[in-house]
Amino acid sequence: MHEYTSTARVWGLSCPGFPEEVSRARRWTRDILRGSPLAEDAELIVSELSANAILHTASGREYGSFHLAVAVSAQVVAVSVTDDGGTATAPKVEHQDQDAEHGRGLGMVSAIAHRVVVHDSDQGHTVTAELYADTLLGGHPC
Repeated sequence: MHEYTSTARVWGLSCPGFPEEVSRARRWTRDILRGSPLAEDAELIVSELSANAILHTASGREYGSFHLAVAVSAQVVAVSVTDDGGTATAPKVEHQDQDAEHGRGLGMVSAIAHRVVVHDSDQGHTVTAELYADTLLGGHPC
């Protein structure tokens, strides 16, 4: 393979910060990953990260938005959600008990994903969750 080419494909979607956009983000992810054994997990991750962006950042305010990216290669599916910021701290995994009504979303994402990375910038936060294909039987993600 040439060093400047890749077999990875990347999709992007920007959504207004309305709660009903979470279901749109889920459907969009499901459509992209149709037939992949990682689709269900990716869809759940997108749902949690999108809802967190709307609930806990400026993405849920008037004129707010959140942005999704899905990258697919033979080895990994990476799902990223970028929010509009507006909070003093970056998202972090909090280990709550099973009866807690809030604060378990990112912990659940980290339990499903093989790797979770949070990037903080002046414009907002990006949470990326990676699902590795080589842990599946047969090793083919899509």
